[in-house]
Amino acid sequence: MSRFTILHNPRCSKSRETLRLLREKDIEPEVIEYLSAPPSKKQFAKILDMLDMKPRQVMRTREAEYREHGLDNSGLSDSQLIELMLAHPKVIERPIVFTDQKAVIGRPPENVLELLA
Repeated sequence: MSRFTILHNPRCSKSRETLRLLREKDIEPEVIEYLSAPPSKKQFAKILDMLDMKPRQVMRTREAEYREHGLDNSGLSDSQLIELMLAHPKVIERPIVFTDQKAVIGRPPENVLELLA
């Protein structure tokens, strides 16, 4: 079985539910509390590829940091957006669960069951 990793925010109910669901399936993922230890730019770009999403598709646009740090600027490139997202990780949608080959956003938490197929 593939190794599972979760970009986790313990204060988020959906993130906690997703982690609990994985553990109920006897999967103990590597837990990365991404607010204090965000992934590298290269790793996050790979996660986006596995999600088949662009940076704007995994942004929490209602977070104050989204506007405060200029992430609402439509002129920013994907590379610039990724850099800003990692500098201000609160704007990253959560949780993101991934293996070596596939990733899903745990909203709803049951989305992670796709990784078990």
